[in-house]
Amino acid sequence: MSLYAWNARTGVLDDIASRTGLEFVGLVIKPGRWTADRAVTLWNRYVYLLGIRQENDSLRMRLDNLTLELDAIREQAAEATRLRRLLSFSTRDPWSTTGARIVAQRLGPNAVLNTLVVDKGSLSNITVNTPVATPAGLMGRVLRTGLSVSTVLLTTDQNSKVPVLGRTNRTTGILTGQGSDKLLEMRYVPLNASVDVGEILLTSGLAQIFPKGLPVARVVSIEHSDISLFLTVRAEPLVNLRDLEEVLLLTREAPETAPPAEPLAPGKASAPGPGLQ
Repeated sequence: MSLYAWNARTGVLDDIASRTGLEFVGLVIKPGRWTADRAVTLWNRYVYLLGIRQENDSLRMRLDNLTLELDAIREQAAEATRLRRLLSFSTRDPWSTTGARIVAQRLGPNAVLNTLVVDKGSLSNITVNTPVATPAGLMGRVLRTGLSVSTVLLTTDQNSKVPVLGRTNRTTGILTGQGSDKLLEMRYVPLNASVDVGEILLTSGLAQIFPKGLPVARVVSIEHSDISLFLTVRAEPLVNLRDLEEVLLLTREAPETAPPAEPLAPGKASAPGPGLQ
């Protein structure tokens, strides 16, 4: 009773109890508050990092799309350059050009024939022996035709024969293929004929298959033989046959025929020509 009366008069015990209780509460609340603050901070950081990750994923996807678009634009630019070169190719009458894309190829040592397949056939008025060229020069002729595709025999094939002449010396011969990745050979060139290394060989037009004047190959070596009446002339094709994507098919336009003359009516003579007047 004395302690209660003393405390009621002085309030010392109440003050000690309140301070002790506050300290105890502080000791309990501070770790909880620290834990709550850390949890909130970590959550905010997680949400922030999650947003950054989503933004990074979005930016990465956009970068991939832009990369694909850039590749497509580069391919279109390269195709436009190739097509511009094809359009710059000019021919003489009565020849005209038709563009075609290469859809398949058969090259290499295991190939029976060195051929390409293009996406033009008989429906596009393509026939057998139609010359095939690029702006760099002649590359072959059509071997077989289908309705919508054709097989092209390349100049490197052993069955290919192209009548040619030198651009400078005008010496004629037959340019034959020797197989894939091998030089061409110009045959039937007399020993006393004039041929220079580096000379461009052109189509002579003698076979009535190829237009005259198309570049075909470049002479790289000339050998004289003691047992042959002809020179051994080797040449390299001007067209890189492995990197082609588009080609030109050269078609011969049919000559225009004059309409038949109308028969004269009985008893009527024809009018005299200018030379008979």
